[in-house]
Amino acid sequence: MKVSLPEATTKDVFAKLAQANGAFNQFYPGESSARQPVHTVYGGAQLFKADSAKKLGTMAVASLEEYAADADILAKALNLPGKDTGLANKIYERVKEKLKREAVEDFRIDFEDGYGNRPDSEEDHHAEAAAKEVARGMKEQLLPPFIGIRIKPFNEELKHRSARTLDIFITTLVEETGGLLPANFVVTLPKVTIPEQVTALVELLALLESKTELRPGSLKMEIMIEQTQALFNRKGESNMPLLAEAAQGRCVAAHFGTYDYTASCNITASEQRMDHPSCDFARHMMKVTFAGTGIWLSDGATNVMPVGPHRAEMGKQLTAAQKAENAEVVHRAWKLAYDHTRHSLVHAYYQGWDLHPAQLPVRYAACYAFFLEGLEAASLRLKSFMEKAAQATLVGDVFDDAATGQGLLNYFLRAINCGAITLDEIKATGLTLEEIQTRSFLKILDGRTKRIAAK
Repeated sequence: MKVSLPEATTKDVFAKLAQANGAFNQFYPGESSARQPVHTVYGGAQLFKADSAKKLGTMAVASLEEYAADADILAKALNLPGKDTGLANKIYERVKEKLKREAVEDFRIDFEDGYGNRPDSEEDHHAEAAAKEVARGMKEQLLPPFIGIRIKPFNEELKHRSARTLDIFITTLVEETGGLLPANFVVTLPKVTIPEQVTALVELLALLESKTELRPGSLKMEIMIEQTQALFNRKGESNMPLLAEAAQGRCVAAHFGTYDYTASCNITASEQRMDHPSCDFARHMMKVTFAGTGIWLSDGATNVMPVGPHRAEMGKQLTAAQKAENAEVVHRAWKLAYDHTRHSLVHAYYQGWDLHPAQLPVRYAACYAFFLEGLEAASLRLKSFMEKAAQATLVGDVFDDAATGQGLLNYFLRAINCGAITLDEIKATGLTLEEIQTRSFLKILDGRTKRIAAK
């Protein structure tokens, strides 16, 4: 067949394209297959202890038992689905089990908003003390699966204080542990506005690794999107890709700061809320910017705490009216947090902040309801999808919808990781435990195709 462009003619064209495709693939390696926590609990560094996560779990269970002693009460307070089908009961029991087993998935030792500005000597002391508590938590296996610290911003006023806290904490921690870091340890940089702030943290992390003999690249970071300038720079360019590029592969997550962001938009305090339209705009900007980069996204927190207004005085008990008012206030705050979490999940934000132990039951109730509602349909869809994909590949057809397959698989991976569904319920998909553990649709497909071909 005659052609006008033989291979030798197009060689240079495709050589340049190969470089561009390679650069693209390096920046967009695809979504991470690692476990992502469903929340991050923030607590002031001055209060942190090795067993903080355990204590938060105990308080979360106590809150659930006090204000939702059974599934019917929780279902009514949150308007849970499946009150007549048993789904609400399943959600309740799994939430209770999760709170007792692993109430906190991720904890951030906070030296910023939850800590405030203190004398240098005091922050020095707390940085050292917190590091020693983390080391003790590692030794006694008390830490949650994910943990890190949030330092102060890298603006002109606070950059030196922030760097000193980071230095003291990492140096002390490594000295106490003999050169080890906790699993899934990160450093959170808040109120990022320019790529140079990210670059500065990257360079400091590299210096700390060198000085403390940590493995190069072992210190990971998160950035917080809390200012309008984080979205667009002064030239009108999208700023977030520049922030990600400046992280040089160290950034594992980008967290949205609801209240700082709405304040930077000059939104009045009474209207600063998780589901404000301005927040949806920022979240969608983050979603399209970081899609395919492997950087996790986290939403903000509900700032209305589920705490009753009445407390019993020493030696006295609350009246029935006071107990009823407490329950009403807590349930109202729970419903608000539930709606906010569901809003985040619908927008594919599978992680958010929690600020109080009484919010933890709602976090898991929202996640479990979200995943369990669609379990049957998703199971049938994934089973059918796997069968068609394997058959198409076996007979030599091109199967080019791997992204959909991985998306379906990710649904189940997230649901299993947070405790929403059990391994037995996975069987409805036709997948084995070994296949699920590969965390890869393509690997599962490849294995099935080889088994079919061998028969």
